[in-house]
Amino acid sequence: MKVSKLSLVALLALGMTIPAAVSLAGDDKAKKDDKHAQHDKKDEKKAEKKDEKKTETVAVGSVAPGFELTDTDGKAIKLSDFAGKIVVLQWFNPGCPFVKKHYEGANTFNELNKKYSDKGVVFLAINSGAAGKEGAGKETNAAAKKDWKIEYPVLLDESGKVGKTYGATRTPEMFILDKEGKVVYHGAIDDNKEMKGTGKTNYVAKALDEVLANKPVTTAETKPYGCTVKFGS
Repeated sequence: MKVSKLSLVALLALGMTIPAAVSLAGDDKAKKDDKHAQHDKKDEKKAEKKDEKKTETVAVGSVAPGFELTDTDGKAIKLSDFAGKIVVLQWFNPGCPFVKKHYEGANTFNELNKKYSDKGVVFLAINSGAAGKEGAGKETNAAAKKDWKIEYPVLLDESGKVGKTYGATRTPEMFILDKEGKVVYHGAIDDNKEMKGTGKTNYVAKALDEVLANKPVTTAETKPYGCTVKFGS
């Protein structure tokens, strides 16, 4: 840590030792760095809130917008390919710790797919991260699909068009579409928004059980949690 000669002279005149003077200067810089970091976090949170206010989410009860995206195998997939089926859309980012905990820690999504795919439910993961952003790119997502043994398509939406159309803001964020293509659930995967562990209630499983039983979804909307979707500028 550099301390000017004039500062040292002044401090020595007051009876302070050189090591103490250097320590004081170091403490002062640490405080400034910490304050700067706090400002950065506040600015980031403000930006996130601003983006969320601008985003209009597809409403529960409305018909889900159609789309066509390419998966990690280079195959074009349309939402209309699954007409007449229940579809679960999961906003995805392999770099997000909240996504990781449901693949590496709890295997939540793979277990859901295993349980409900035999009942005609289709699962699709969508990554709306722009090129160069955390977790974006064909190779990164293909590797995650392989490593996490994901058996359903991981679709790439680098333009962010689909994510913005649906109003997705978090990863993971969930939408369930019924056989008529209407949104019957939107929100979080479960009721645990912490970095570790899963919740007592899996909202997606609960909603799927009700839809498959031809019952109305009792909890049709919750607040999604997780990382922000890494849209481009």
